[in-house]
Amino acid sequence: MGFLKGSASFVRFSVEGEMPDNLLDFIADRVVSFSFRDIDDTYDEYSIGWVSILNMFDSQFKYASYAAGDYITLTMRIDERKVSSAILKKFIQKEEERVRLEKELRKLSRAMKVDIKDRIRTDLMRKAIPIPTTFELCWSLTDSTLIFFSTNKKVQALLEDYFKETFGLLIKQQIPYVTAEHLLDEEQVASLERISPDIFV
Repeated sequence: MGFLKGSASFVRFSVEGEMPDNLLDFIADRVVSFSFRDIDDTYDEYSIGWVSILNMFDSQFKYASYAAGDYITLTMRIDERKVSSAILKKFIQKEEERVRLEKELRKLSRAMKVDIKDRIRTDLMRKAIPIPTTFELCWSLTDSTLIFFSTNKKVQALLEDYFKETFGLLIKQQIPYVTAEHLLDEEQVASLERISPDIFV
């Protein structure tokens, strides 16, 4: 659930890498270059890109800016065509039986089965409607931290890859120790090095 809702789950990341001098212009160029591309009218199976947090159909940010003061707010949208394994299996078996009877064969060869599987999968994918999912993020430019509103590990890995592809910057998940380094002064950070784990049982 995103940060515009009443409650949210999130993960905090550190943004690492050298920032260009004209940072906002750089971000503007990269966001548009890597914005979401619709696949409703294509046969593509997958699409990922940036959209507005206010409108998942606004991929050119005509109606709402992604920049708010010192913060960049974006939604990572992923559209994917999926066919359930049960449906795929059903139609493959149905087509195999049809071909077997038509050609009067006792058994289909492996090559024929592979061909049927590929053909049926492609046909079903073309008919499938892309399923959209969205995940919001809030990036603070001042302290180089990013809050991502999903705790799903697979989605976090997608964010790490796509963020690097878009901006050329790495993001690293902040464990409590790393978060403390950002919040404490130098003397307090030095004291962290003397802390050792303990068992409270």
